[in-house]
Amino acid sequence: MIMTKKELGLRIPGPTPLPPEVTLAMSRPMINHRGAEFRNLWREALAGLQEVFQTDNECIILAGSGTAAMEAAVANLVEPGTPVLVVVGGKFGQRWADLTKAYKAATFELQVPWGEGVSTEALREAIAAHRPEVVFLTHNESSTGVRNDIASLCAVCREAGCLTVVDAVSSLGGAEFYTDRWGVDITVTGSQKCLMLPPGLSFLAVSAAAWQRIKKINSPRYYFDLERYRQANKIGEAPFTPAVSLVFGLVESLRLIRSEGLERSWQRHALLQQMTRRGLEALHLELLVEEKWASPTVTAVKSPPGIDVEKWRKEVASRTGVVLSGGQDHLKGRIFRVGHMGYIVPLEILATLKAIETTLRAFGYEAAGPGSGSAASASASASAAVRTAEEVWLNWPSMF
Repeated sequence: MIMTKKELGLRIPGPTPLPPEVTLAMSRPMINHRGAEFRNLWREALAGLQEVFQTDNECIILAGSGTAAMEAAVANLVEPGTPVLVVVGGKFGQRWADLTKAYKAATFELQVPWGEGVSTEALREAIAAHRPEVVFLTHNESSTGVRNDIASLCAVCREAGCLTVVDAVSSLGGAEFYTDRWGVDITVTGSQKCLMLPPGLSFLAVSAAAWQRIKKINSPRYYFDLERYRQANKIGEAPFTPAVSLVFGLVESLRLIRSEGLERSWQRHALLQQMTRRGLEALHLELLVEEKWASPTVTAVKSPPGIDVEKWRKEVASRTGVVLSGGQDHLKGRIFRVGHMGYIVPLEILATLKAIETTLRAFGYEAAGPGSGSAASASASASAAVRTAEEVWLNWPSMF
């Protein structure tokens, strides 16, 4: 079979490439979404989500994008006047702030420079100053490529008696995340990132403490009333018509993650991160985020001097079939982003770096020797900093 350009490299922070097994599963004929067969699939999906969330808490499946799960969290925890604190260090931290304001919460924002993570000291000071009831955090800010230390941040929130809500849309399944161990009250994620599905589903894991608060909150909600979903889960159904084909795919993707092993998936993404960062550095490109905050699923790169990065990205896609993301808001035209999440193998990262290098050369940027990016990337696969990297590399074909 001849591989087309589009099959060579969708390297954006979602939607991500789909495993063939998932595509095939979604092509199944429709079934009764109130019948026994679907109920069994729904229960299997809920159990698989608990494993990926690393939780014993109730999981909720919504037909809607990741923002739907974010809004559901806000709608069920916030009412007019509720004091909340939102950490804003990128586009999706800002989305939390926009949502809480839409529900008329008393929203206080802890602003963090885009490209940096939030410190526990800054969070502790903001909580002391504003005394929020709920704190909204972003685990992996895909607009900048920052991963925050959620374990430490949630510990600060617990000390202060605040509920915590975490956006893990672009990290769950691809980065270490322990909902229960870290004390996250609501974790939200979406289907189109590390879970290797098309856009259209989103998910929440909800703690006992969060359920207690939900019962007391009187904000208007109907489709996003989580208690409706909780009750429907008891009989293996959704309260409203579910996205049946996407549920077929979800069950298959969760089986694939279980087959690979969740920790091995984390290790694979750590390898892809190291390969990407080391390869880009070898091309003398400046990364937006320093190593301690670096995301395992997306890397942001500052635009090379003298390069119109938006025009260059279009040329990369046209010449090589590798599709990269640009910056958002004030970073538009100043950075590009490389997604390395979900159904991606190490060799595809090498191809991506080669595409970046050759196209930069066509634009007159020749800061490094030919092949230096892919060579450095390949060398990173043997780095001691990446656990079992060689095992991940060598055994990849058998993982799925």
